[in-house]
Amino acid sequence: MIDFLTEYQEVFAWSSTDMPGLDPSIVKHFLPLDTKRFPSKRQHLRRQRADLLLRIKEEVVKQVDAGFLEVYNYSKWVANVVPVEKKNGKVRVCIDYRDLNKASPKDNFPLPHIDVLRAMVTLFHDMMHKEKEVYVDDMIAKSKEGEDHLSGKLLGFVVSEKGIEVDPDKVKAIMELPSPSTVS
Repeated sequence: MIDFLTEYQEVFAWSSTDMPGLDPSIVKHFLPLDTKRFPSKRQHLRRQRADLLLRIKEEVVKQVDAGFLEVYNYSKWVANVVPVEKKNGKVRVCIDYRDLNKASPKDNFPLPHIDVLRAMVTLFHDMMHKEKEVYVDDMIAKSKEGEDHLSGKLLGFVVSEKGIEVDPDKVKAIMELPSPSTVS
C-alpha cells in the first residue's frame, strides 16, 4: 500500500493546502438545533500554555487560508478548542462540542457503535465470506455459487438475463386445466 501511495503521490492530497480549489459548498452543511429545550451557550474559555496557543493559531490560520474554516464573529454557540499534541510536534485542533451535541436532534438511524459491529463479526465470523451477495434494488440475494446469480426464482418470477418472466411452476396447474366442455 505504501508503495502504491508513494508511486501516485501527486494524485492524493496530503494536507489541506494541497486542495485550494476545493469548493467549500461541497462540505458545508446546516445543523438544525432544538434551541427551545437547549438555549445557546457559550463555554468558559479554557486556559492554554503560551507555546501551545501559538501553534493553535498557526494551525487555525492554515485552515482558514485553505478555505476549510471561515471566520464568524459573535456566534450564539461558542465551543472551546481542545489541542492535541501529535508526536511530530504539530497540534491537532479539536473542538469540544458536548453542549452543541445536546441541542442537536438525535438521528433516527444512527450508525452502529464499534462494539456492536465487533460483536456481529464475532457471532457470524464462521458464516462470513462463504456465500455470494448480490444487491437487487434494495434486496440481497444470497447463494453459495456465483452462477446462481445469473438467473433464479424470485417472488414467483424467473429473473434472468432475458428479463423477468412468470415462473412456469406457478402457472403449470392453470396451463394444464382441461378446456371447458360445456357452455353455460
